[in-house]
Amino acid sequence: MENRKEEKITLLPRRLFLRLAALALAAVLALGLTACDSNGGHIVKPSTGASQPFEMHFIDVGQALSVLVECDGQFMLYDGGNVDDGSLVVSYLQKQGVEQLQYVFCSHAHEDHVGGLAAVMAKFPAGHAYSPVTESSTKCFNDFVKYTRQQGLQLEVPSVGTVWPLGNATVTMLGPVTQYSETNNTSLVLRIDYGNTSFLLTGDMENTAETDLVNSGANLKADVLQVGHHGSSTSTGYLFLNAVLPEMGVISCGTGNKYGHPHEETLSILRDAKVDVYRTDLQGTITIGSDGQNFTVGTEHFVPDSQLNPTDPSSSSTAQQAYIGNVNSKKFHLPTCANLPAEKNQVPFSSYDEAIAAGYTPCASCIK
Repeated sequence: MENRKEEKITLLPRRLFLRLAALALAAVLALGLTACDSNGGHIVKPSTGASQPFEMHFIDVGQALSVLVECDGQFMLYDGGNVDDGSLVVSYLQKQGVEQLQYVFCSHAHEDHVGGLAAVMAKFPAGHAYSPVTESSTKCFNDFVKYTRQQGLQLEVPSVGTVWPLGNATVTMLGPVTQYSETNNTSLVLRIDYGNTSFLLTGDMENTAETDLVNSGANLKADVLQVGHHGSSTSTGYLFLNAVLPEMGVISCGTGNKYGHPHEETLSILRDAKVDVYRTDLQGTITIGSDGQNFTVGTEHFVPDSQLNPTDPSSSSTAQQAYIGNVNSKKFHLPTCANLPAEKNQVPFSSYDEAIAAGYTPCASCIK
């Protein structure tokens, strides 16, 4: 984690009643609540930067997802980003000393999750490869299957309740608990436990599957949550978040993405639950290390909390302003764009969809 901002996070007993009350009230009123003191779930101390026996890397693959997990010298990969991210993911794994992967998981068959896995399977031998389906009509998924078979492996569909060892960590398959026609809801949901620390990977699971998972009675409480569907408002509902009660939520999304991820509704829900937000679009690759009791969090870029979750009432109005339109050109921009119009020609938009609905088109320079 060289040249990265690092924080040491020591987990203390959760103030469950306060957090449950905040979520319940937010669910009824659908209003933002003022955050409690910073010692509610953890305290932050300077980090020694020492490497940890367990590490989870949220690789910055833009508007996609790829998570490398290492424990005691063993590795697993959960998703590989888009097709164009394949070489980036391979390079990142090589830099982390990966020579082989115990497990490769494709959360679901959308390109921004399976696309880069063909390049990974072409480079690294794997023990097992898993997916919620074994067939798909897309070339990127079929390439993943092709390189899996070239290793002499069959793509496996795991069952709920399956447990895999990864060093001294335990990986458990929690969902999906039923079949869905919506591909996002077929996402493989994995719980990873290392010592007294726990992590939840959800892919693009949306509200319907979240509710079914909660109702299944699965043990969802986790310290770190991969926030579903890149922070879309279709995921991370109050019921689900109430069951997980994470200390940290990590959102993998791309800078200026056309979907407006993460959505303000999701950020507000996370704030209501007192979840510390980390984002690859602002912070780059995010690495979380654990010694079984405490976390060390490393990010490529320092970003103040007010920008990570701009729905926080303490944030400035500029931080909450997602896009800026040009009343003359009818194009809209990120606030950091070099082509912003003069202030008198600016019109603010709180989301991508709002700007589109107003008849504006995205700036080709800053919104990819």
